[in-house]
Amino acid sequence: MNTYMTKRIKHYFSYLEEILSGFFLITMVLLVIVNVLLRSIFDYSIFWAEEVSTICFVWATFVGASAVYKHKMNLGIDVLVLKCSLNVQHVIRFLVNILLLLINGYIFYMSVVFTSISWSKPTAVLGVSSAAFNAALIVSFGLITFHTLCFIKQDIQQMTNPGVVD
Repeated sequence: MNTYMTKRIKHYFSYLEEILSGFFLITMVLLVIVNVLLRSIFDYSIFWAEEVSTICFVWATFVGASAVYKHKMNLGIDVLVLKCSLNVQHVIRFLVNILLLLINGYIFYMSVVFTSISWSKPTAVLGVSSAAFNAALIVSFGLITFHTLCFIKQDIQQMTNPGVVD
């Protein structure tokens, strides 16, 4: 495989959450618009549009949350942390990431349990497994847990090599 193709594949994988979230968001918006137009013009409604739109909304929200977390764009109040020395800041961020790893890892585990329980429960309209909704939790919290591990690795590198910025 040539290097151009390898770079393209890496690029798509590095933005996988953004691509998936955007796909689900576009699908949801288009489906709602088409259904509203059909209802207004032809007095006809796509019976499954609301359920599929809801599934797309859930996936866009949770996978989008993972993308936000990956880029460290989530809200944080670090007024007190910024008043500390750089070494203390690194330690605090490391400890916070350890706590987040425990929390997100636990939520990931619970989402696997929750999805496995809901596997046999069908949705109201399409009758597909409710796991279509709940799998978004597994994917998003799995990715968030993975990103937290990457942040911890960066924290350790910054604490052991203070001059190197990753």
